[in-house]
Amino acid sequence: MLISMNWIQDFVDLRGLDLDVLIQRFTLSTAEVEEVFHMGENLRDVVAGKIISMENHPNSQKLHLLKVDAGDGIYDVVCGAPNAREGIIVPFVKEGGMVMGQEIGCARLAGFESHGMCCSEHELGISADHSGLMELPEGTPVGHDMTELFAIKDLVFEVDNKSLTNRPDLWGHYGIAREFAALAGRELKPLETAALSAFDSLPPIEIQVEDKELCFRYTGLKVQGIKEKVSPVDMRIRLFYCGSRAINLLADLTNYLMLEMGQPMHAFDCAKVDKIEVKRFPAPFTFTTLDSVERKVDENTLMICSGGKPVAVAGIMGGLESEIEDDTDSLLLESANFDGVSVRRSATRLGLRTDASMRYEKTLDPEMTVPAIGRFMKLLLDIDPGAQVVSRLTDVYVKRYPAVSLTFDKAYVDRYTGIAIEDGRILETLRALGFQAQQEGGSFTVQVPSWRATKDVTIKADIIEEITRIYGYDNFQISTTLSPLYPQKKSAGNKADNFAKDLLVQRWGLHEVHSYIWFDQKKCKGLGIPLEGNVKLINAQTPDHEVLRTNMGPTLLSFVLENKSFGADFGLFEIGRVCEGLSEDGLCRERKKLGLALYSRARSEKELYFELLGILRTLGREIKGADFAFANCAPLHPWQHPRNTAAVSCGSQNLGWLCALHPAVQGQIDKKAAVVCAQLDMDAFAALPAPDAVYQEPSRFPGIDIDLSLQLPEGVTFGGMESAWAQIDPTLLTGVSLIDSFQQGAMKSLTLRFAFSSQEKTLSKEEVQPWVDGIVEKLAQMGVALRG
Repeated sequence: MLISMNWIQDFVDLRGLDLDVLIQRFTLSTAEVEEVFHMGENLRDVVAGKIISMENHPNSQKLHLLKVDAGDGIYDVVCGAPNAREGIIVPFVKEGGMVMGQEIGCARLAGFESHGMCCSEHELGISADHSGLMELPEGTPVGHDMTELFAIKDLVFEVDNKSLTNRPDLWGHYGIAREFAALAGRELKPLETAALSAFDSLPPIEIQVEDKELCFRYTGLKVQGIKEKVSPVDMRIRLFYCGSRAINLLADLTNYLMLEMGQPMHAFDCAKVDKIEVKRFPAPFTFTTLDSVERKVDENTLMICSGGKPVAVAGIMGGLESEIEDDTDSLLLESANFDGVSVRRSATRLGLRTDASMRYEKTLDPEMTVPAIGRFMKLLLDIDPGAQVVSRLTDVYVKRYPAVSLTFDKAYVDRYTGIAIEDGRILETLRALGFQAQQEGGSFTVQVPSWRATKDVTIKADIIEEITRIYGYDNFQISTTLSPLYPQKKSAGNKADNFAKDLLVQRWGLHEVHSYIWFDQKKCKGLGIPLEGNVKLINAQTPDHEVLRTNMGPTLLSFVLENKSFGADFGLFEIGRVCEGLSEDGLCRERKKLGLALYSRARSEKELYFELLGILRTLGREIKGADFAFANCAPLHPWQHPRNTAAVSCGSQNLGWLCALHPAVQGQIDKKAAVVCAQLDMDAFAALPAPDAVYQEPSRFPGIDIDLSLQLPEGVTFGGMESAWAQIDPTLLTGVSLIDSFQQGAMKSLTLRFAFSSQEKTLSKEEVQPWVDGIVEKLAQMGVALRG
């Protein structure tokens, strides 16, 4: 948001102060200033000049030969402006002067010398209009410097909008002027407004607020007999400097009041709108807004209507059919207050976020509607004294915010600030900011002003912030606070998350990614993954992001697709949230999941699959001392491989899944690469009981490994075979691992490695053989045979 210091000084006298230093203080105390612009500094020797004669250029159809009276002499000028004519007064840059940062010298144009330049508003830097010369009012003194005739020189600074989110009172110059008055210790002048009570005898406007949930206040006034059509130059300059463009007097006044007070207003052509209804419609319809765009309005959008016909989207933009035109001489002036959340949602649905909607969504003060109309009428009558008010001020006040009163003592201030701020300084600061503050003994009672009570100042700590920020955080004496520090015990979930991340990054070199909780419909479509039905967001930024995800797979696969060109072999993981439908209380059933994906152009799908299986098994053993079981299962999602999908469990607890990809999805990512992924329920995993750690001294003697190649009948799994060696002393049989697997049709073959070791001696093959024979015998009882 752009702020004009000339405008600020309409309300607070800052003469004698360094404005750049004051703006820096504003950054430290109130809101971040991003940039400061010194407007008009690139003008020199630009005066009001009168064209006293004009001749057509003999060799050009567009150029004219002018003689311009600049007050100190007559200048010959070659000019191509279409509106150049004898008798008008225009901005004139003398030879040697400067405009747009460039020095103007004597130039020869089409055979004639030009000793200066007549200027448009664009060339002066006060408007975007470069259609012709700027025509100054009749009677403008010739030879006077333009920067003295009009407020062209100004100090404009840009405030970061995000820092004003909780301060609806700062979305206008008057609210910011209040801050400068408090910072500078100067008096804030009251807004000059017209006496609206003078019109109480006139008939009211017919205003019906049918939707009392979304419209808090609606105030209107009718005016006719408006003859002036163009705004004063200084008003147009301020609008341009603050990022708005001049349109016509009535439209400019509403924009001017919004930038001055932060209160959006709308002017309807009285010939088209003579009464008001505020309501929502039961069914969607199309509506053309002022920007000539036809928009679909749904049943949740609040509309301003006249005679049942919609004329504006409440708080956002008016309709094209009721707009103020250049020949409009009467208006119905709206100054209203709407529910901020509703305005924000409607603007998002319509894809139409305006200066007005940005202010309404900050929760504006309803008390501003009447003063804004009074201020509008003061400015209008100053410009066009012949304008006539033809209705009384009609005010429908539906919802009032409760008054906020806070009480605290001096000890509370001292304890929070750590410094002793004088009582008088506290009262002076609060009163300068508009608070009604009283002191009785050591106790302070503060009435929060309406413009701060809608969402900003609600508790005593907020008052401390007001005192300290104006006092100046840079004035605090730096000291160490003495307070006890207690260690924060991590939950089982935190420990499991952190341990898993460390293992995945340090041991396997996987990359952590971060994503949002919804499916990205566009990315899923690109992967050939159908979108699964689930809970939808009602205020999604785009339709592609409205369905909450049920699992981590599509998210990680989209990351794989986006990053495959950066590496031939990599792995990704994320611990994120998914939504598994709604619970009985209507809230989302959120679960924390670990998603993993491996990609490789060098290794086979089988190798990746077993590596991922090993990663999961290691996580279970090292974090919880648990042995995961893996069992083939039907695909849980359509993008998973119809056969190479396994359920992951521990005991009776289902923990997740492991899978290769459906060939169609695999082809969308990379036909020449292998991709596998897995998901682990971290909430269930963290809840697993962790057994006490048992440590065993490693043997000093070499061990011996025996490999058995086994042929398994259908239905027999690795987990089912564990009973064949469960009775062997674990100090002797130190490990069993899968070396290889092979499947052809219904026949499945595995190669298992049995590791034997002794704490007392080096084992020989003959000593180990009886144990191996026992294992083979028990396996044979299960139908498992040695492969020849």
